[in-house]
Amino acid sequence: MTITRIQAVIAFILMACAVAGAQLWRPTAHLADSRAKVDLEQMFPAAFGEWKIDTSLPVQLVAPDMQQFLAKIYGQTLSRNYINSQGQRIMLSVAYGGDQGDATRAHRPEVCYPAQGFQIIANQTGVVDTASHPLRVRQLVARAGNRTEPISYWTTVGDRTALSGTEQKLAQLSYSVRGIIPDGMLVRVSNIGNDAVAGYALHASFITQMTLALPITVRDRIVGAAAE
Repeated sequence: MTITRIQAVIAFILMACAVAGAQLWRPTAHLADSRAKVDLEQMFPAAFGEWKIDTSLPVQLVAPDMQQFLAKIYGQTLSRNYINSQGQRIMLSVAYGGDQGDATRAHRPEVCYPAQGFQIIANQTGVVDTASHPLRVRQLVARAGNRTEPISYWTTVGDRTALSGTEQKLAQLSYSVRGIIPDGMLVRVSNIGNDAVAGYALHASFITQMTLALPITVRDRIVGAAAE
């Protein structure tokens, strides 16, 4: 047998082993099945701290066609407007999926907003205090015409937070090696205003007060568990 044929046979064997290994290690148990059922309407309080749902404005955080797309890849979505005693407003958008595999990995605002005609003019990371631990968030500024929207968001994969596609993939793999398919959530808060620094501070206040009002039983699913 020539060296070329030997190499071809070895390559074939390695490919066959890879396919078999992928099938052997394919996760089958859904993390969501071992935990309490998610009901976003119930999990996120209607009023907390100085904030309450603002019923004076219609809730339309994404274009209708994008909303239909999100509904297809996520099990549940939630969109609300909140207002505080000073008349400041926050938009909350949440998407939950029971299977955070490759097909349903969270649809991040860096992709979602440009698809609706926005330009992302700022992108950085920040840290917000929660009731249990510091929460890493991604902070964006999206602009379309005269509308400028500072955004703070994070995603969870199981009980882990992830701010990038790479972090999401690594978190997903950490469950996959245990044979588990994780669930996940994307939580986004935003406001309309030209002052991004003030917007991020408003988001931080909102997130801190919200997490203080969350039952301990659901807190980790929303903001992730504290890093060990």
